[in-house]
Amino acid sequence: MLQEQVENLLEEAFQENNSLFLIALNISDQNHITVVIDGDKGVTVEDCVAVSRKIEGELDSDEIDFSLEVASAGAAAPLKLTRQYKKNIGRTLAVQTNSNKFEGQLQKVSEDGIFLTWQAREPKPVGKGKVTVDKEATISFQDILEAKVVITF
Repeated sequence: MLQEQVENLLEEAFQENNSLFLIALNISDQNHITVVIDGDKGVTVEDCVAVSRKIEGELDSDEIDFSLEVASAGAAAPLKLTRQYKKNIGRTLAVQTNSNKFEGQLQKVSEDGIFLTWQAREPKPVGKGKVTVDKEATISFQDILEAKVVITF
């Protein structure tokens, strides 16, 4: 079965470069294979080429008519795996939950969720004006609808 063959080949490719990991694998009815990968240190074009060659080199195109696309998750793609959160510790995330939106620096990642910190301007408790306040939030993975790295230029 094509799905199983590709999964086994991906596993071999990730053993050869254990900083890479799978985000998504899709095989269409027409055998168009789409592989989305990420890496603990990012993903280079060479990484995509190596994974592509591993799959293409082992699948017999005389036996199976297929097309293959290997791509990185991309900077604007939502985070899906705990491993992706861990590689982004120290970066600013925009996180949407059922009830709130947060934007803060990712400080920690646990088995259950993430810990963000940020600063906000709030009215002074007494008198006029505003004061900068340190804020923090622990957010469970099950509460996160979407989390993306905030890209700044």
